[in-house]
Formats: sequence, C-alpha cells, structure tokens
Amino acid sequence: MKIKKLLIHGAILLGFITSGATLVWGQVVEPDEDGFMIAGPNDLIPSEPEGVRTVNLLGDPSKEGIYVIQITWPPGTGSRPHYHNQARHINVLKGHWYVASGPEAARYNPDETVRIAPGTFVYQPPNGVHYDMAKDEEVVVQIFGVGPVVTTPIRFE
Repeated sequence: MKIKKLLIHGAILLGFITSGATLVWGQVVEPDEDGFMIAGPNDLIPSEPEGVRTVNLLGDPSKEGIYVIQITWPPGTGSRPHYHNQARHINVLKGHWYVASGPEAARYNPDETVRIAPGTFVYQPPNGVHYDMAKDEEVVVQIFGVGPVVTTPIRFE
C-alpha cells in the first residue's frame, strides 16, 4: 500500500511538472490524509533567491527512502568533480545540461562536457565520478533516487 501511494505521488508530480506549469522553488507540500499531493505556485516559497536552487518535491535525499528533487542551475553555474554513494535517475526538464562522467571526469575541464538536451534521461551509477553544469541558459533537472545520499568531492592537490 505504501509503495502504491509513492507511485501515485510520483505520477501526480510528474503530470503537474510536465503540464507546463511554472513552479516557484521552495519547500515540500505535505500530502493530504489520502496521501495525495499537488504543489502549485502559491504552495511553494523561494528557498535560494540567487544561484542554484534545489527543492525536495518528495522525501529527502539525506534520509532513508525514495526522494525526488529539482535543481535549477542558472547560466554559468555547475558542480565540480564528485560522486554519490547511491544511483541517481535524472530527467532534464529545461535547457541544455552539460555533463562529464567516468574516470576522466575526475579532472575538471568544462570544454570536455557532453551536451544533454531537454527531455533526456541520465542514469548516474553509485560512485560514478561526474560533474555537470549550465553554460549559457538556465537548466532544470529532476532527480529521483533512494537515500540517504552521501556526496563526496574529488580533491586534487
């Protein structure tokens, strides 16, 4: 029964997000007594007014269980080489996202990233080294996974 409710949550959220509705990034909206949740523009508050914005749509990547987050990358922002202990399933919702992955991604070089188009699905395996960025336009990605997620940066002297 609990899995069924989680699947229903995901279907409702995905339907809302892909319908063209505009979200203002913010906090999770609590499900109703039957487990359903619809997050509209008036239900969410700004969480990070400048720079990269992250919203937990379902669950929390730092805790046990399924989570869904959306990250908005303003133009010219991105991550440095790192990896996560858990697999991540990513949909590019808006903009062209640039990704470097695999052993060669341990060295940061934005010119060697691969351009990922909106509508593309990306799978990042557990402990897969990568980095990603928005270059000349805003990018929105939606990430699904199972927590807790630990992110480990790659450091070089």
